Amino acid sequence: MIEIKPYIEHAVLVGLITPNQPEDRTKEYLDELAFLADTHGIVPVKRFTQRLDQPNTATYVGEGKLEEIRQYIVSREEAPSEEKPVVDVVIFDDELSPRQIRNLEKAINHREKHPANVRVIDRTILILEIFLQRAQTSYAKTQVEMAHLQYMLPRLTRMWSHLDRQRGGGGTNRGMGETQIEADKRVIGQRIALLREQLKTIDKQMATQRQHRGKMVRVALVGYTNVGKSTLMNLLSKSDVFAENKLFATLDTTVRKVTIENLPFLLSDTVGFIRKLPHHLVESFKSTLDEVREADLLVHVVDISHPNFEEQYEVVEQTIREITASKDIPEIVVFNKIDNFSYVPKEEDDLTPMQRENYSLADLQKTWMARLGEDCIFISAKNKENIDALRALLYNRIKAIHVKRYPYNDFLFQHYEND
Repeated sequence: MIEIKPYIEHAVLVGLITPNQPEDRTKEYLDELAFLADTHGIVPVKRFTQRLDQPNTATYVGEGKLEEIRQYIVSREEAPSEEKPVVDVVIFDDELSPRQIRNLEKAINHREKHPANVRVIDRTILILEIFLQRAQTSYAKTQVEMAHLQYMLPRLTRMWSHLDRQRGGGGTNRGMGETQIEADKRVIGQRIALLREQLKTIDKQMATQRQHRGKMVRVALVGYTNVGKSTLMNLLSKSDVFAENKLFATLDTTVRKVTIENLPFLLSDTVGFIRKLPHHLVESFKSTLDEVREADLLVHVVDISHPNFEEQYEVVEQTIREITASKDIPEIVVFNKIDNFSYVPKEEDDLTPMQRENYSLADLQKTWMARLGEDCIFISAKNKENIDALRALLYNRIKAIHVKRYPYNDFLFQHYEND
């Protein structure tokens, strides 16, 4: 029996180097874009970067760079092989306007005889497609579908460009393509309205569920995507939450009752944040974000082995500030993956400035992390290193919240600990 292998898409990635985004930062962003593509099952084969003061309003990149990208794609089409497969999609690291997508697809697919059919997508579309692919529950699927439709609605013209050449009769100036676009927009608008009503109902149900949990202390795990939140959730709750080395492995909020010594509390694992998280996704995942907004304690998990973990930390902190507004929620910062942390010791006669890779873990702990004091801990969830210390820290923080909420129970805690 002949085994039919599934078709794998191949992509080129495109990013800009600007005054606000230096070359090393662009490289790191393209690394993340490549990881996103891999998560979606797309294999990146080439990267293109260009220095510009700002993105070209018509084509994002300049005319010369666009032609360079087109020629690279054409060369793959002329002599395809296993080592050099054809390019199916071009992924841009920033959000593209409908006009930019239309112009880019027209330019990249232009051929004298047989036009190509290479897709042009941006970072936002890629993230939305990953969410569509990985959503498991009906709730998550509803959230993602609404976000996806809202984003694609103004971009429908490119999907029906092949109909623009079909003109209606009877002296009308309106073509079938335009009519089809309007019909699709009407159908999608109705679908969005229906999904919005469904989400309102679901949000009310989720709010009721949170109220029925009583006055137990709520702890929410937050962090950049793929920092190990689900692995830590499994350790603390002794459950089996899905976890893998992929971006957005967890989309649905998981809530578990956890007990440390004599103290029960609710622990929730939320969707991971990411740079430029699409606005429509933030709006759609309201109930997931409510777990953060209504938490009594946040546990911010950081992958300290990542080259730019500090930027990831700030992305999450900024998102938390936007979600919680003026609400001041206490926070513990958990620096995870110390088993993957590595550094290059600096030679004594090296007079160049210290770089990120020259700092040891002990050096980093003396920097801004020292200001976090006892609200900071370093662990390896994978190797279960320092987990007992984390449990002790959680116990002390949750106990303080619990005793403040139930002053009478302070006597019970003291009696338990004295015994």
